[in-house]
Amino acid sequence: MGCMVSQLAAKFAFFPPSPPTYQIKKRDDGKLTVVSSSSPSIPIPHADDNSLDVLLIDTKRGNKIVAFYLRNPLARLTLLYSHGNAADLGQLYDLFVQLKVNLRVNLIGYDYSGYGASAGKPSESNTYADIEAVYQCLETEYGVSQEDLILYGQSVGSGPTLHLAAKLPRLRAVVLHSAILSGLRVLCHVKFTFCFDIYENINKIKKVKCPVLVIHGTEDDVVNVLHGNGLWKMAREPYEPLWIKGGGHCNLELYPDYIRHLCRFIQEMENMTTAIRLKKIRLQTRSTVSVNWCCKIKIWKPKCPNCSTSSCIKCSWRPKCPECWRPSCPECWRPSCPRPSCPECWRPSCPECLRPSCPECSRPSCPECWRPRCIKCCWRPKCPKCLRPSCCMKCFCWRCCMGAHGGQNAKEEDG
Repeated sequence: MGCMVSQLAAKFAFFPPSPPTYQIKKRDDGKLTVVSSSSPSIPIPHADDNSLDVLLIDTKRGNKIVAFYLRNPLARLTLLYSHGNAADLGQLYDLFVQLKVNLRVNLIGYDYSGYGASAGKPSESNTYADIEAVYQCLETEYGVSQEDLILYGQSVGSGPTLHLAAKLPRLRAVVLHSAILSGLRVLCHVKFTFCFDIYENINKIKKVKCPVLVIHGTEDDVVNVLHGNGLWKMAREPYEPLWIKGGGHCNLELYPDYIRHLCRFIQEMENMTTAIRLKKIRLQTRSTVSVNWCCKIKIWKPKCPNCSTSSCIKCSWRPKCPECWRPSCPECWRPSCPRPSCPECWRPSCPECLRPSCPECSRPSCPECWRPRCIKCCWRPKCPKCLRPSCCMKCFCWRCCMGAHGGQNAKEEDG
């Protein structure tokens, strides 16, 4: 059943150009070259252009896909471009040259399985294998690390782009061009993710730890601008988005704001050093732990790895929750409050007013007036005559001497 649903989704989601707009041929020196399908004798790149490498890359699913690598001698970063639907590399070569020059980057674009001269059939899982194979090629053949890589996904290409971005914690940046929330959400407005949905970008965007630039046209009649707006709002590190007024789905490159905004973004990413990126990643990790608070410590108590004790003063090691690793109290083993608690013993405070609880047993205060109460210690108010603990902090009724003095009636009798 799952295979049938996947095949049906692929039939409606992928529209490779038929026939392909280019062909791959071998030159006399053994290198690959690209020629136009309409005029096989005419090469697509200029004859004197030696900056283009035509690659055949093997994927883990057994397909051979075509990729174009365009070098720029002034580049510091590399752009991995995942194109949209109903297009192949033959149609995108001129755009790649413009982006390479204007953005001053190295650029690699690839055709999905079943697109252009790439073998296989298009499917969601194949596109994931395709972009992973291209990334491995960049690492092994060109020495590109994820710190110097920017992923660019247009329309359907946002699916494999976010798939790879979610797996690379030190990625430099991501660009989402006319991106989709999910395949099903393009067809109808649904609030839930179904098992047969494809490209669940709405879930993967939350795992991306680098700056995300969203570009979308306000008059996009294929993928509504709400998709781009939703992805931008859910990004962990969103960059200033570009909403092109009047822009459609396939013409955003024609607007001057497109290349201007993209150039500014690339320049800022170039100026961002690796040390700054790693510092931001650490801060994001800490903030995520503080939000996703966990209180599942019950029986298991971790020990200090150095001295094998429950808590260690010498090495400043505090036991933490095995789920979220949030520090807990080293004495009572109660997890700390998600809001600021006692800086010394990490005992939880009131979640609303942050008033401290009993310093000995960590029992919460009265929910009415938030005055502390405790049976074991002196924090519970006592009767002023017999010094027995009171029963209620709201009315101050001393049941121990109810007949003689109790609450407001006691005050009237005393008067």
